[in-house]
Amino acid sequence: MDKTFVICKPDCMDQKHVGNVVERFERAGFEIIGCKMTRLDPTVLREHYAHVASKPFYPEIEAFMSSRPVIMLALKGPGIVAKVRDLLGPTDSRKAAKGTIRGDFGTEMMKNVCHASDTDENAAIELARFFKASELFA
Repeated sequence: MDKTFVICKPDCMDQKHVGNVVERFERAGFEIIGCKMTRLDPTVLREHYAHVASKPFYPEIEAFMSSRPVIMLALKGPGIVAKVRDLLGPTDSRKAAKGTIRGDFGTEMMKNVCHASDTDENAAIELARFFKASELFA
């Protein structure tokens, strides 16, 4: 069974949409195999966003993602990486269709409710980065 990683971002937490997001994942048939709340520190954020850490906009990402605790999810289901990304909609919430998570709850490019792994390979890397093996129940 395939697995993926999701972060309910600070805007999701601020607007109290975590329950709505989780409900949509569960209605889609996905199983929650890990869940925890944490505050992301600069070291883990720099590792997670290494692909853009040298860009001039990175400090804004780090400030936003560390602005409050987030909820992280490990999900399981067939073809889950693509299916979660379809449920979320495009990264830029302003371009996301109504009925998608970002289209219904997001407001912009960065404030887009959730981060989700974009490939099976990245899902495995991100799950290992944010969860100990003993924290996953799959």
